[in-house]
Amino acid sequence: MTFEPVESAAEARGDQLSDRVFGNLAALARFLLVTLGTFLGLLAITFFIGRVVPIDPVLAVVGDRASNEVYEAARQAMGLDRPLALQFIGYVGDVFTGNLGMSISTGRPVAEDLARVFPATLEMATIGILIGVCLGVPMGVFAATHQGTWIDQLIRVLGLLGYSVPAFWLGLVGLAVFYAGLGWVAGPGRVDIFYEGIVDPVTGLYLVDSLLARETEIFWNALDHLLLPASILGFFSLAYIARMTRSFMLDQLAQEYVTTARVKGVPERRVIWRHAFYPIRIQLITVIGLSYAALLEGSVMIETVFSWPGIGNYLTSALLTADMNAVLGATLVIGSVFILINKISDVLYRILDPRART
Repeated sequence: MTFEPVESAAEARGDQLSDRVFGNLAALARFLLVTLGTFLGLLAITFFIGRVVPIDPVLAVVGDRASNEVYEAARQAMGLDRPLALQFIGYVGDVFTGNLGMSISTGRPVAEDLARVFPATLEMATIGILIGVCLGVPMGVFAATHQGTWIDQLIRVLGLLGYSVPAFWLGLVGLAVFYAGLGWVAGPGRVDIFYEGIVDPVTGLYLVDSLLARETEIFWNALDHLLLPASILGFFSLAYIARMTRSFMLDQLAQEYVTTARVKGVPERRVIWRHAFYPIRIQLITVIGLSYAALLEGSVMIETVFSWPGIGNYLTSALLTADMNAVLGATLVIGSVFILINKISDVLYRILDPRART
């Protein structure tokens, strides 16, 4: 009789552990299914876009002077004579095996081209979002704590400019002022011409690869080229992050627990950063994630202005040459980045907010 309570407690703990493991596995399965379903939806969208655009992929390959026999042979070789459902199944199978087709423009597999150009965009967008977060969050907090003052108005005007100024115009002005006029930064491209090909592309990120190769001179040259376009991207993300941070902070500063903390004599700095800012960090994760994804997707104009060999420049060139395999491949990568960043944001949200776990 004396051992029954111990055995019952052990059994209860075992049941709780098994329930927790089962719950975690079920949550993981739901997460994977939702991710897979979202990715399949993205595949369907890119596939049908490729079928409804007024561009004939067969003519892009054989030319408009090819005979009917050559045209039909190429059409059959590309699988476009099959029913649409079979074409989609084949497209999904190709994507999951890493086959995105051949690029008409470069003559290489699209997957290889994307692996070559995407790190350039990733590098610029990463520096841009770091600038946006490191400046935008403190600016938003400062604007909220000084609501109605000239500082608040100035930060709101900067946010408005970030929403309204065209990216290509700001890029051209930046080149004219800081490169051509003042000479503070390097010009277009990732590095100077005489530095190209010296560093082996291990990761595709010039800053990282130059440090791995211990080429500090190339590192500083790459950083010099990166500074202006990344700062312009960072300005656009800064505007959005600062605006949302200000809004979140104003809502928290109006809460009763903040007023209670001030009445109790808690130092203002602790009230702001511990009581008011601490709850909004979860909301900021979503804001920052969306801003980062937007920079990866919306860098087309900046890459064009600065001759930056990234995915935006690659996508623009593919559109101009009717290279549909490259267009769809780049669109698929950009969409996948959005899905991945959103899922990472969801995971971080659950880690930081215990209520979301239940």
